[in-house]
Amino acid sequence: MLLFRWMASLLLLASALCFVFYLGTGRVLYKRWGLLVFKWTVIAGLAFFAVLIFGRLV
Repeated sequence: MLLFRWMASLLLLASALCFVFYLGTGRVLYKRWGLLVFKWTVIAGLAFFAVLIFGRLV
């Protein structure tokens, strides 16, 4: 559980840094990377909570 929290926190931080770089430089590449990292962070979080809910049901 602690590992997942650290991983999610670091992914959100990486996404935020990409957006800050986009604001600073105006390069669309950083915006694209930020959205990609954020999307996969949300997907990983949803999968994690689905496994927790499934574990409670079974």
